[in-house]
Amino acid sequence: MSPNVSLIEPATPTAAEDERIRCAILGTGMMGQEHISYIMGYSKEVRIDFLCDPFQKSLEVAEKILQNNPYHQPTFLSNEDELLGHVDKIDLLVIATPNFMHTPTLLRWGWHDITILCEKPVAVSHEQHQELQTASRMSDWKARIWVAMEYRYIPAIARLLSLIPEIGDIKMVTIRENRYPFLHKVGKWNRDRNKTGDTLVEKCCHFFDLFRLITGKEVNVAKVKALAQRGINYHDEEDQFEKPIIDSAFVTMPFQNDSTDGSPVCSNAIGCLELCMFAEGSRHQEEIIVTGTKGRLEAYLPENKVFMYKRPTLTDWQDRSIPPPKECIQEHVFDCSNVKDVRRFRKGAEFCPQVSLNDGLRAVEIGLHATSALDDDTSG
Repeated sequence: MSPNVSLIEPATPTAAEDERIRCAILGTGMMGQEHISYIMGYSKEVRIDFLCDPFQKSLEVAEKILQNNPYHQPTFLSNEDELLGHVDKIDLLVIATPNFMHTPTLLRWGWHDITILCEKPVAVSHEQHQELQTASRMSDWKARIWVAMEYRYIPAIARLLSLIPEIGDIKMVTIRENRYPFLHKVGKWNRDRNKTGDTLVEKCCHFFDLFRLITGKEVNVAKVKALAQRGINYHDEEDQFEKPIIDSAFVTMPFQNDSTDGSPVCSNAIGCLELCMFAEGSRHQEEIIVTGTKGRLEAYLPENKVFMYKRPTLTDWQDRSIPPPKECIQEHVFDCSNVKDVRRFRKGAEFCPQVSLNDGLRAVEIGLHATSALDDDTSG
């Protein structure tokens, strides 16, 4: 999770410090270390009481991040079961472990009265998805879960979402990511499709969440189609896996409205995801384009700008034998590069996660169906 926040210098601790939210972070690798850094910026509200990771080097890096910090004096643990024994001393659990461990961890902690911020994806297989969905619907499931789909809160994307009513009925959504290959992680787990759910789950559940959020509709997963390429990145690394993870893909999907009798109804809106994991030189890393009956929105990252175009009316463009005059097309540019959007967890108030476990499961479901739609002989 990488929200767009700036670190805030905390005030000197006081006696009221004991009322701070008691946080535990499970997994202190790359993502866990990011969480530590961000929480340090809100030391007046949150304190890190436990750090847990079986990999000693990760714990050592986490300890260095917190070195000489009087606001956080965590207990360091190497065993999740030991951490679970302290559940009554934890208000907020951050799960930042490798993907394949998210479901088992949620199934251990979900029965406790605790708030959980879980990194995406919440599951990496159809079996995990079903198991987690079934458990979370039981009456004795108590945990309040927020899935870390931080793309929703990137300033340019948040502005795009706010402008959607301006462009009429949404008909097309295109999301494109052009980026560098996956970085190295402990044990190369992120090269193993059985531990990540493959790239369309591991990387793209963020985007499938955005498709649902932008349209306000569910994807008809039975009609999801995909093309992909493998074996372009990582082929020069040692210890190759039998089948490499996806390096690039196109995924297309139709959206549906729910009918009154529960049967799916076509919404006449379509979406397309384009992913390229060997595009380090691209001008934009992410592009989100939403086209409606009255206009179009385009968001570009990391530029953090949104462009809105309004379609000309019949009055503005009367002679349809020629292209529309430039002056009749309205353009608005929104620069979001200096926006700071901070979401806070407040102790004592009713907690309603803005990205629910169901949202996380829906995003994984789309990725799993897209991967299943690929031919077995997909190659580079």
